[in-house]
Amino acid sequence: MAVTACQGLGFVVSLIGIAGVIAATCMDQWSTQDLYNNPVTAVFNYQGLWRSCVRESSGFTECRGYFTLLGLPAMLHAERALMVVGIVLGAIGLLVSIFALKCIRIGNMEDSAKANMTLTSGIMFIISGICAIAGVSVFANMLVTNFWMSTANMYTGMGGMVQTVQTRYTFGSALFVGWVAGGLTLIGGVMMCVACRGLAPEETNYKTVSYHASGHNVAYKPGGFKASTGFGSNTKNKKIYDGGARTEDEVQSHPSKYDYV
Repeated sequence: MAVTACQGLGFVVSLIGIAGVIAATCMDQWSTQDLYNNPVTAVFNYQGLWRSCVRESSGFTECRGYFTLLGLPAMLHAERALMVVGIVLGAIGLLVSIFALKCIRIGNMEDSAKANMTLTSGIMFIISGICAIAGVSVFANMLVTNFWMSTANMYTGMGGMVQTVQTRYTFGSALFVGWVAGGLTLIGGVMMCVACRGLAPEETNYKTVSYHASGHNVAYKPGGFKASTGFGSNTKNKKIYDGGARTEDEVQSHPSKYDYV
């Protein structure tokens, strides 16, 4: 029961995480205009991975896509690739995990196959979450670098007087959605990997007792009974009686008194 609950909970958490990664990738608020020390507030700019938008004070919003590939920064292409790879791996992991759920029976699928599928989907979820977190973190690092460079260029001259006004961008809501979604996907993948251990069939160890057929070389001793299992030479069979060892030839060559009765 605990394994089924862990697997189901991991699937739901991963599903929410993948949905959040898709939403963060499609959102336009990856970077928003910093309004601190900005005298112009009639226009508000924000940018995403795929287009940039301008919102006026009247409520009118105009967005324009990036119609070029070579003119974009290389870091932006890397962030796009990380997010797309995370979405693709997450979608494949969801498809595999659906068939791996213990509550769903498909034909005569064994528990070992379900355990392998659960482990595979868990690894895919972990990689997907790492890709999403890495993509968002790289974009955030780029924003921080550009923000402080713009701040340094704004304050020039003696006394720190503001000579120029530049548009600075800060963290948008899509970054926080991406961080949370990537973390949920990563947690869901770990839960699926943990549930895999419970789904795997346990190896049963049976205590075996070896049986050896007794041979014809039987020895008797006063201290107890000992049976040998080896098959030796058939020429002389040894028997031991009451501490003295005599062969069959010696017994026949020296008749006892009982032979004349």
